[in-house]
Amino acid sequence: MSTTLNHSAPAAARPPAGRYRSTKVRRQRVRAAWTFLAPMLVALALVAGWPLIRTFYFSFTDASLSDLGRATFIGIENYLIYEDGRWYGVLADPIWWRSVWNTAYFAVVSVSLEVVFGVIVALILNAEFKGRTLVRAAVLIPWAIPTIVSAQMWAWMLNDQFGIINHLLMMVGIIDAPIAWTAEARYSMWAVIMVDVWKTTPFVALLVLAALQMLPKDCYEAAEVDGIHPLRVFFKVTLPLITPALMVAVIFRLLDALRVFDVIYVLTSNSTSTMSMSIYARQQLVEFQDVGYGSAASTLLFLIIALATVAYLYLGRKQLQLGGDA
Repeated sequence: MSTTLNHSAPAAARPPAGRYRSTKVRRQRVRAAWTFLAPMLVALALVAGWPLIRTFYFSFTDASLSDLGRATFIGIENYLIYEDGRWYGVLADPIWWRSVWNTAYFAVVSVSLEVVFGVIVALILNAEFKGRTLVRAAVLIPWAIPTIVSAQMWAWMLNDQFGIINHLLMMVGIIDAPIAWTAEARYSMWAVIMVDVWKTTPFVALLVLAALQMLPKDCYEAAEVDGIHPLRVFFKVTLPLITPALMVAVIFRLLDALRVFDVIYVLTSNSTSTMSMSIYARQQLVEFQDVGYGSAASTLLFLIIALATVAYLYLGRKQLQLGGDA
């Protein structure tokens, strides 16, 4: 009797055959996934991980671009240090904090405008009209042009001496004298934002258009039969359904905007009124040849972007969960 019980107990504790096979298949899929991802992870570690680690290391040294081999460890002095009654370091530099504000302002305003204009353009391109294919191709042209090329093109157009923008505005009587759009502090940031919005709105429109074309048609037909206003249909039906695509567009654009360099540098160079965190780090690294100080600024830039990304993804996931519960 006892022998029978001893043999039956392990069999009862054994998982069902279907669950065992499912668990085994899942483990095989995980191993296959890691096998295929391993080469990419190794390449990513070499291309991105090693320079990132070197940047962290140099931020705690007094490394100079002229002689990196003689770098010595100085702790957090590049970040912040109190000496002779004053604070020194990146975190005590008012120009750094100005660049942080410029970058945040540029990111929030430009990404917001790109989302609004991108949705509007996507809704127009999603409608049925003659020549829609040609218009879709034309809308993508600004995004296809390299950023350096488009920024230089706009720099010529915004020039206060021979730029066509001033010429057109004076022709219609909006302004009386040429404006130095990229030189005057009160106009330069808005000029940079305008160029960036013109360049990257097609990217947002493309993602939103792809989401719009995946939406079911029956709910719109029912709304049309019921006589519901199109604006209400957009905010109650369309916008919630395209929110995941909008989140992808915003996170990609937010990452680009926070590390913006090329469009600002081409249009306004090292101007304090538009200096971004990337331009500040580049100035310290290249022009002042202070690798330690520039690496500290680059490290802070990396941390700010990482925190902003994590916060946005967390809030976006919470919003989607709340929407799903509702």
